[in-house]
This record gives sequence, structure tokens and C-alpha cells, in this order.
Amino acid sequence: MDLSTLTPGPGAHKKRKRVGRGPASGNGKTCGRGHKGQKSRSGYSNRAGFEGGQLPLARRFPKRGFTQVPRHPFAQVNLDLLNHNFESGEQVTKETLLAKHLIKDLKGGIKVLGRGDITKKLIIKADSVSEGARAKIEGAGGSIELIPVAPSRAIKPPRRRKGTAKEA
Repeated sequence: MDLSTLTPGPGAHKKRKRVGRGPASGNGKTCGRGHKGQKSRSGYSNRAGFEGGQLPLARRFPKRGFTQVPRHPFAQVNLDLLNHNFESGEQVTKETLLAKHLIKDLKGGIKVLGRGDITKKLIIKADSVSEGARAKIEGAGGSIELIPVAPSRAIKPPRRRKGTAKEA
């Protein structure tokens, strides 16, 4: 077998439609586009979901529910990185992780994950710790201090409109 002898299988290639080749071809004159209208013009391109000016289906239905995306998700730090970058007895906080370029910013919380092994005794202050990481840290003689996660927004009491407060 030679690469120069390869040909596509029967029916794999279809001849393109040649339009505008006289009335006998069945696609002459208007070239299968019909008479007048937007779709008959050159440059027409149909957008997905376009219904000819009618309000599209996606906009006719009411919106339901909501999606709540965390503003700043947890930065994930694994044990092998902590073991490599910190000395025994050192404190691991957001600030020290940022200084050693293990996290990008201080916006989100920190979650310690259990990839790798830890041999050093570290004092870890994090927002969350996985079960596997907790077991390995405590097994190495280290300690974990969980920082309480602050709510993303303070709940405000409803505002009163002017003239609605009862006068005593």
C-alpha cells in the first residue's frame, strides 16, 4: 500500500451545488433563494435563535432562580508545597503564603489539601482544611487553627420610605 494510491470511500465526497446555471438545472435565476426578502439578499447571515424580528423564545420565558457564584473562591495549597517552602515550627498564614508566592492574592480564603507528605511541624492558619491534610499535619506534630469565614455581605435591615414611619 502506498499513500499516493489512497482515495476517499464511495459517497464520502459530494459534488457542490452549482447554482445560477439556467432554468433547466432547477437552481437557475434565483438560485434556490426564492423571490425577494432578507434571505434572498447577499450578505445575509442567520444568527442562532433569530426568529425574524419576533421576540425570541429565550426572551419570552420568565427568568427563574438565581446562580450564586462565590466572589473569591478558596486558594488551594497542598502539603508538598508547604513542606518544601516552610521550616519546622513556622507559622503558615495568608501573608506568609503570599510572600512566598504560593497564592496570588489575599481576596479569597485558603484551603489546605492533602497532596504529598509533610515532615515538618507547622502551625497552619487557614479557612479550610481537608480531612486527609488534617490527619497528615497532626501526624507530623503540627497544629491547625481555622479562621472563621466572614460573610460576603452584611445583612442590612430593609429601608423605610419617607412618610411611612408611624408617628408616636
